[in-house]
Amino acid sequence: MNHDGQDANHFPVNGAGYAFPEADREAVYRAIFQRRDIRNFRPDPIPDEVLARIIRAAHHGPSVGFMQPWDFILVRDTERRQKMKDLFDREREAASCFFDEPRRSAYLSLKLEGILESPVNVCITCDPTRADVVLGRNSMPETDVYSTCCAVQNLWLAARSEGVGVGWVSILKLPQLRGILGIPHHIIPVAYLCLGYPVEFPPEPGLQTAGWRDRLPLDQLIHVDGWGNSGEEEGWQGFWDALDTEVGSSR
Repeated sequence: MNHDGQDANHFPVNGAGYAFPEADREAVYRAIFQRRDIRNFRPDPIPDEVLARIIRAAHHGPSVGFMQPWDFILVRDTERRQKMKDLFDREREAASCFFDEPRRSAYLSLKLEGILESPVNVCITCDPTRADVVLGRNSMPETDVYSTCCAVQNLWLAARSEGVGVGWVSILKLPQLRGILGIPHHIIPVAYLCLGYPVEFPPEPGLQTAGWRDRLPLDQLIHVDGWGNSGEEEGWQGFWDALDTEVGSSR
């Protein structure tokens, strides 16, 4: 018997009893691989029930010690979004100074937000004071922000499954952002997101299509049993063969 009073011998092999049916499983992977950072939106509003499902999914993200450090600021107000757009424009111009030509012109040609075009913006924040004692956070206090990022990812995947696009606007100064949204000083803004129905879901990430940056080869990012090990050690060949098969698939 296990600790739940169940006969461990009756558990399915390889967790098969817990796996989703194939169609459901493929839908999860489809949301992951077809998720895109969207910048061009149609003006159609997001129905309240769809937006509610997306935000509820974000709230079900994993968090260290079940801290749930996130809050969600939903922004439809045009005046506030215009202030955010003005802040973005100033920061975008300032950031362009870090590039030499022709990289600077290429940077300025990129569309990096849809603050006014999207029907709703969402700012996801982190409250590091949400709980007095958080199980598992003593050695790594930054896990409150890491946990909030999990909520962002849940939101993004749920939105993709609903046909809703999401764009993360990171070129914003936090003091000004706090002022526009009235965020208390101790609260950390983690993600400012634009949500709406996209003009399209492009087949590749926008920055890759624009030639700004390519996706890194996965086999160069995997280490086996410690940093720097190539994975040629005994017992790993099956994994590499499977990885090669997935690379060659439609994903």
